[in-house]
Amino acid sequence: MKEIKANITGVVLYMYVKEGDYVQAGQEPVILESMKMEIPVESEISGTVAQIKVNVGDFVNEGDVLIVLSQP
Repeated sequence: MKEIKANITGVVLYMYVKEGDYVQAGQEPVILESMKMEIPVESEISGTVAQIKVNVGDFVNEGDVLIVLSQP
């Protein structure tokens, strides 16, 4: 299992995937908001979304796990 982690402290603004969706490396499945700026979170690996650990509106710290991916 691989993880997509928050790259900055902020609030989850948009979640573009749901469990079961396929994410490609380089895709931006989550947008965080910090200091009125939208910050995309890019996936470094490809895989299927096994678990979403946060909801839109949640506050996250840098390094928090947002999405867990299972690789084929």
